[in-house]
Amino acid sequence: MRIRLDLAYDGTDFSGWARQPGLRTVEETLSDGLGRVLRIDPPRLVVGGRTDAGVHARGSVCHLDIDDDVWRRVPGRSDRPSGEALVTRLRGVLPPDVAVRAAREVHPDFDARFSAVRRRYSYRLVDRAGRVDPLRRRDTVVVRGTLDVEAMDAAARPLLGLRDFAAFCKPREGASTVRTLLDFSWRRDDEGVIEGTVVADAFCHSMVRALVGGVMPVGEGRHPVSWPLEIQAAGRRDPGVRVMPAHGLCLEEIVYPDTQEGQRRRGLESRARRETPCSGPRG
Repeated sequence: MRIRLDLAYDGTDFSGWARQPGLRTVEETLSDGLGRVLRIDPPRLVVGGRTDAGVHARGSVCHLDIDDDVWRRVPGRSDRPSGEALVTRLRGVLPPDVAVRAAREVHPDFDARFSAVRRRYSYRLVDRAGRVDPLRRRDTVVVRGTLDVEAMDAAARPLLGLRDFAAFCKPREGASTVRTLLDFSWRRDDEGVIEGTVVADAFCHSMVRALVGGVMPVGEGRHPVSWPLEIQAAGRRDPGVRVMPAHGLCLEEIVYPDTQEGQRRRGLESRARRETPCSGPRG
């Protein structure tokens, strides 16, 4: 049977989500905790968003497959549902920088990675010394000089739509860099903190932090509003685009279709290689 877990973590002391020999990762920490609670070998986890080292998550989702009898044994002698009991028991074995918020049985067609319709990230910046909050130092990037948030927002919005984001991705052999950017916007909140929102159907490696780095020079007044779109159209990495620090980034939400058929169909769509409308097959 397939189990969905909704989880959050502070990425500061993790080397990202993916298991890596000799490094502390979210995947290994959670898998080991599940193995202890379920009394099985650490299970394989499939996640909806693989975060890099230092990146946080407030709304991550993963799934695992286990035997029916293992799931039925989770409550022990209590009369609690298995999902509720699993969340409680995991709280006792996981470190404080990881929290499983919900656990439930889902249809085998659900896939935490491929069934996702969109992912939403946030990015936090502070550009005013008087607004620096030491209690938020783990999730907020402090920059020098005042940023023009309206210019950053104006530069971000033309990037929306189905595009090849090769200029904002670390290349991986054979992997498509075509994505649909659904929202990319900036605002300054009531406390003066600059908040970026980035939503897409999926992201390639380092894409969100590079997109943020693509509009930063506009906010600093070093490039015009049109510059990020020109970089995207060129289709190659530009030295003027810096990949921003990881700790300002947080995976806020992963959205899935409501129905089983919708999840199955979305899974098939996500596995197909994507191309922009004007592009042809690639070698």
